[in-house]
Amino acid sequence: MEELEKQEARESGLEEFVAPVNKKRKKITAYVIAIVVIGLVFSSRVIMSSQNASGWLAESGLFNKIKHLVPSTDKQLKGEENDRINILLLGMGGEGHDGAYLSDTIMLASLKPSTKQVALVSVPRDLQVPLEEAGYRKINNINAFAEAKEAGSGGQATIDSLSKLFNLNIDYYVRVDFAGFENVIDELGGVTVNVENTLDDYAYPILGQEDNPNYYARYEHLHIEKGVQTMDGELALKYARSRHGVGGEGSDFARAKRQQLILEAVKEKLLSKQTLLNPVTIGKLISQFSQHVSTNFSVWEILRAWDLFKDVNKDQIINQVLSDAPDGLLISTISSEGAYILVPAAGNFSKINALIRDIFNNNQAPTQIEKIEKISEDASVTVKNGTWISGLAGATAANLQELGLTVKETGNAPERGYAKTLVFDFTYGKKNEALEAIKKATGAEQGFDASTPWIKEYQEQANVADFLLILGTDANTTN
Repeated sequence: MEELEKQEARESGLEEFVAPVNKKRKKITAYVIAIVVIGLVFSSRVIMSSQNASGWLAESGLFNKIKHLVPSTDKQLKGEENDRINILLLGMGGEGHDGAYLSDTIMLASLKPSTKQVALVSVPRDLQVPLEEAGYRKINNINAFAEAKEAGSGGQATIDSLSKLFNLNIDYYVRVDFAGFENVIDELGGVTVNVENTLDDYAYPILGQEDNPNYYARYEHLHIEKGVQTMDGELALKYARSRHGVGGEGSDFARAKRQQLILEAVKEKLLSKQTLLNPVTIGKLISQFSQHVSTNFSVWEILRAWDLFKDVNKDQIINQVLSDAPDGLLISTISSEGAYILVPAAGNFSKINALIRDIFNNNQAPTQIEKIEKISEDASVTVKNGTWISGLAGATAANLQELGLTVKETGNAPERGYAKTLVFDFTYGKKNEALEAIKKATGAEQGFDASTPWIKEYQEQANVADFLLILGTDANTTN
C-alpha cells in the first residue's frame, strides 16, 4: 500500500508530499492554507464557489491523496455544533510597508453547514472601536497593538476583540501579507482580469514615500483601462487596494468588486491542472505561503472545512459591506485627534450586531426597534455622552424628544469610557412612566450611586433635570 501511494504521488507530480512525516505535514498545511487564503482574504468570494474548479479538484483526487497523511477524525470544527463556523480574514502590509501590521483587509466569513451557505461581511479599517487599555481606536490597530507586545499574537488578539465587539464567537483566523499576495501572482505568471470600469486613482500611495516632504511625491496616478488586462502581482494588488478612484470606484462596494475580479483570476490560475500538477510551481508557492501566511487552523480542520463546503456555488454566498453609504450602518466623522473615522450610525453596535447575527435569515439591514409610545407626563432629561463616539448625545436627545421628554441639556460627560448606559432618577420614583420610557429607548440601567464628583456636582445645581442620562457604548439611539 505504501509503495502504491508513492507511485500515485510520482504520477501526479506530488512526490514531495510523501517525504518524512513531519516535513510532509508542514508542506501540506501550507499548501491547503494557500488555497483557502487566496480565496478568502482578498475577496468577497470563496475559492470553493467555483463549480468548475472544485469539480476538477474533486475529480483529480488531490485531497484524497493527501488525506491519508492526516489522522482521520470524526471531530467537528468549532461552531459546527451551532451550525455556524466563523472565520476572521485579515490582510496586512507586512515588512517593508508603512504600518506593517495594520489590518488593511478585515472580513468575517461565516459558514453554515446545514445549508452550505457562506456569508461574508467586509469591515472597513477606519471603523472606530473601543479597545482595552487604548481607548477608542481604528479597528485596524488591534493586530498591530498585539504584535507590538508579542510577535505572532495579532491574529488571536483580533478575533478575541471582534468576538466581544460583535457579540459573536469567532474561533478561527487566517492572515496574509501583501508581499505574499504579490509573489503568489508572480509565481503563477500573472493573471488576466476583465476590468469592468476604468480605474483612475490620483492618490495611490507610493511605498517608501510616506514621509516625503514633497506631498505630491507621495502618490502616483494609478490608471487601469477598462477591458481585458494582464496584471503582475504589483498591479493586481494596487487594483485590489485602491481607495480613491474617481467615478464611484473609490467606494467600499467598488473595492470589494475589484477584489472579487482579482480572486476569480487568481483562482483560475491557482486551481488549473497546469499549476497543481507542476511540482516546481507548487514548491515555490509553498515557500511563499510559509513566509507570508499565518492561521490557527490545524490541518484536519482545514480538510474538514473543505469537505463541508467544497460544493458551494455563487448563489449560496451572501455578501455584506459595512459602509457609510446612504443606506449603510456607518457614518463618517472626524475623531477628537483629527483623524477620519467611521462610527455606527445608530450610535452603538446593536444594528451591526443584529445584521451579523441574522445574516443567514435576512440579508438586509435590520429595521429599527419597536416604536415606543409617547409619555403622558411632563418630564425633563439631561443627556451626557460618556463615550468618544461623536454625535451620540445629539442623536439620543432627538429620539427622546420624540417620546415627549424635554431635553434640558446635551453634551459630553466630564468623564468618558462608559461601557454601560446609566440613567439617574432625581424625582426618586415620582415619574416612573418617563423613567421606563428612557430605559426602554436607550437600553439604560438605572444608576443609584451618584457619588461620582461630577454627577454629584450636577445634581446640586439649580433647576436640575428630572433625569440624568449618561450614554455608554451599548446605548440604543433609535425608537
